[in-house]
Amino acid sequence: MNGSALLLLKQLREFNRHPVEGISAGLIEESNPYAWNVILVGPPDTLYEGGFFKARLDFPKEYPIKPPKMKFISEIWHPNIEKNGDVCISILHEPGADQFGYERASERWSPVQSVETILLSVVSMLSDPNCDSAANIDASIMWRDDRTGFKKKVSECVRKTLEEM
Repeated sequence: MNGSALLLLKQLREFNRHPVEGISAGLIEESNPYAWNVILVGPPDTLYEGGFFKARLDFPKEYPIKPPKMKFISEIWHPNIEKNGDVCISILHEPGADQFGYERASERWSPVQSVETILLSVVSMLSDPNCDSAANIDASIMWRDDRTGFKKKVSECVRKTLEEM
C-alpha cells in the first residue's frame, strides 16, 4: 500500500475516533481507500437543517499533493454546488494562483488540509454561500433575487433526503 493510501486510512481512523457532529464518513469499499461515502447533516439554523445529504469524496493517487473531488449524491440546491452535485469550493481547487483571479493561493488546496478541514469547509459553505464564485448560476440568482423560492427549493431537497433514508 502506498503513502497516500496509508495517509487516507490514518485520516479516516482519526476522523472516526474523534467524530465531528453532523458528519459521517467511511470507505465505499474496504479495498479502496481513495473513494469515501460521506453523510452531512444539514447544519442547525440553516435552510439545510434536518437534511441528511449523501456525498462522495474521490481522492487522487497524488493525495495530499492534489485535492480530492467532492460530489453530492443527494439532490441539493446551492450556489456553490453544480447541478450534477460537484462541489465548487476554494479548498478543493488545485494549489497555486487562480487563473481567473477570484481566489488567493492561500484559499486553495494545500497538503496540510485534511478530510476534516474539507468537510468542515463544506458545512460552512452550506451556511454561507459565496455567490461571487457560483457554480450553479440559477441557484445563485435565486438566492439573490428570490429568497422565498430558494428556501422552497432547498426545503424540497431536505424532504427528499429524508425520504431516501
